[in-house]
Amino acid sequence: MTSQWQPLTDHQWAAISPFFDLQRKRKHDLRQILDSIFWLLRTGCQWRNLPPTWPHWQAVYYYFDQWKKADLFERINATINQLDRQQQGREPLPSVLCIDTQSIRLAPLICEHRGSDAHKLVNGRKRTYVVDTQGRLWVADVDAANAHDGTLAVPLIVSILWRCGERLEKIFGDQAYNGMFAKNLAGRSVDFEKASRPESVQGFVPVAKRWVVERSIAWTNFFRRIVKDYEYTVSSSINWLYLANIQIMLQRIQSQHQT
Repeated sequence: MTSQWQPLTDHQWAAISPFFDLQRKRKHDLRQILDSIFWLLRTGCQWRNLPPTWPHWQAVYYYFDQWKKADLFERINATINQLDRQQQGREPLPSVLCIDTQSIRLAPLICEHRGSDAHKLVNGRKRTYVVDTQGRLWVADVDAANAHDGTLAVPLIVSILWRCGERLEKIFGDQAYNGMFAKNLAGRSVDFEKASRPESVQGFVPVAKRWVVERSIAWTNFFRRIVKDYEYTVSSSINWLYLANIQIMLQRIQSQHQT
């Protein structure tokens, strides 16, 4: 993880440019549009306060909105995950995943998908992360914080299986998923294994096969745009999570290229 924002390198741009129509003449350079989106993600800047060194904020937001509606960031995320796994000498798709949630505060004056997590004392939304054993984000979802973890995870099973295919064998999670989520997985020939610390142990304990998702959640602290949920729609919230993972994977790919 780099300590500050950096523009896309030629190698990074080459990895994701096939997703964009570069043959058409445009007023704005799409590479610069992406750089501005990544800059906004890292610094937490508001759309209307984008500096004049970037394209006008309405142009940047237009592309962000169009790409979000086309599920482009989700598709780039899946492809870049596979590329990073291959560079690590692994199969493109994971066979083991880990799932967990993060309750996050929601900005004021936003009522959509807002709830109160009584356990964590958070008034806002709940993010669900599905990552592989090295922390790559494969599936993300956002809903009100008062929803139960296991209930939120059940609709994600279709997306998980679609992304990982028949190679998926097992998903790790805590006690909250040891209900309908586990039963639905069993009906699709995928094992669920509860990974939790012993009840007698107090304080933080890294649990094997589950600590990676906690680390992935901690990585969001490097991106000020998502340390708190500022989005009116959950679709925007989800896509910012995918963009954060894309930026992390691009940094890994660049590091591997330099090595």
